[in-house]
Amino acid sequence: MKIFQVGGSIRDELLGLPVKDRDWVVVGATPEEMRAAGYRQVGADFPVFLHPDSHEEYALARTERKTGPGYTGFAFHAAPDVSLEDDLRRRDLTINAMARDADGRLIDPWGGKADLEARLLRHVSPAFTEDPVRILRVARFAARFAPQGFTIADETLVLMREMVDNGEVDALVAERVWTETARALGEAAPAVFFEVLRKCGALARIFPEIDRLFGVPQPAEHHPEIDTGIHTLMVLTQAARLSDDTRVRFAALVHDLGKGTTPKAEWPKHIGHEERGVPLVRELCARLRTPRDYRELAVHVTRYHLHYHRAGELRPDTFLKVLDALDAFRRPERFRQWLLACEADSRGRPGYEDREPVNTRIWQHAFDAAMAIDASMLVEQGLEGQAIGEELRRRRMAAIKEVARSEARGT
Repeated sequence: MKIFQVGGSIRDELLGLPVKDRDWVVVGATPEEMRAAGYRQVGADFPVFLHPDSHEEYALARTERKTGPGYTGFAFHAAPDVSLEDDLRRRDLTINAMARDADGRLIDPWGGKADLEARLLRHVSPAFTEDPVRILRVARFAARFAPQGFTIADETLVLMREMVDNGEVDALVAERVWTETARALGEAAPAVFFEVLRKCGALARIFPEIDRLFGVPQPAEHHPEIDTGIHTLMVLTQAARLSDDTRVRFAALVHDLGKGTTPKAEWPKHIGHEERGVPLVRELCARLRTPRDYRELAVHVTRYHLHYHRAGELRPDTFLKVLDALDAFRRPERFRQWLLACEADSRGRPGYEDREPVNTRIWQHAFDAAMAIDASMLVEQGLEGQAIGEELRRRRMAAIKEVARSEARGT
C-alpha cells in the first residue's frame, strides 16, 4: 500500500496559495484492507475512505471507462494493479494531475508544473471529452485564476466546443450545473466563467436567457458599452467588487434578462424590461433548481432596479412600496443585498465603476429614516389595530419625504 497526496492541494502549494483540503490516492490496496486499517468507506460509486483521525479523503487509485452519455455514464475500475499514473491520467487538467509521495517528491507525468508556470489550463488527455461537467469546471477554474493571468489552452477550448457540438453538454443535470455555477459566482472573477461558456458555445445551451443578451443594444447615453451582454458581465464584475455574497452576484447577473425579449423595432430602448424579466428569472431558477433565497432576491432586483436609479424623483409612497415589497423592515439584510446588486448595475458601465453611488445614499437614508419609526412607540401612544398600521405608514412616508428634502438641499 502506497499513499500519495494529489490534486488541488499540490496545485495550490506550488502557487503559494492557502491549502484548505488535501486529497490522497492509495495505490496497491483493496477496500477490505482499508477498512481493516480503520478507514471509513463513503461514496457509493467508487471506493473513497475517510482517515480515522484526520477525516481527509483517501481514494483507491482507479480508472474509468465511458459507458453512456453525460457525467454519470462511466464504469470505474479500482484495484491494487491500478498505478498512480493511471489514476492521474483520468483527471481533467494537468495542473490538477500532480502528486507527492511520502518523501515529498513531486510526481508530474502530464506537465502540470510547467503549465502552472505558463499560467495555462490544459486538459490531460482526450478522455477529457467524456465528462461534460469538465466544461463547467474549466470555466470555473478560469474564473478563479484569471487574476493571476491564467488562460485556457487553445486545444482544450477546441475540445470543449466539440463537446457542445456533440450534445454532451445537453446531458448535464440541473444540480451539477447549479453547483458549479454557485461555486463560480464565488470566485475572484465570476464573469470569466460565463465568458468561457460563451466562447465554447455552452452558454447558449445552459443559460440561453443570458446568451440572448449579447448583441442587444442599449441607449449609448446611459450605456457607453451599448451591448447588453457586455453590460451584464460588467455588472457581475462590479457585484464581485462590492460583495462576497453569491446571492447578490447572481441577482446582478440576471437583472436585465427582460432586455433579451425586447422587439428589435424598439431597440435601443427597453421599456418594461423589468416586468418582462421576472418570469424569465423564475423560469431559469426553476430549471436550475436554485435555492429560494437566490430566486427571491433575483426577482426583486429584476423588478425594482429602475426604482433604484430613479431615487431622486420617486414619491415617498413609491419608496415605501418598494421597501415593503422587499420586506425590508423585517429583513434589513435583504434590503442591503438588493441595494448592493442595484449599485453594481449602476457601476457596471465604462466610466461609472468608481463614481459616488448617489442613489445608494438616498435609498439608505430613506430606509434608515423609515426604519426608525417603530410600531411599539405608536402602541405606547394608545393606538390600536388598523390605526397602528395607518399611522406607521404616514410617519414613515413623512420621514422619507424629509430625506428627499435634505437631498434636494444638499444637506
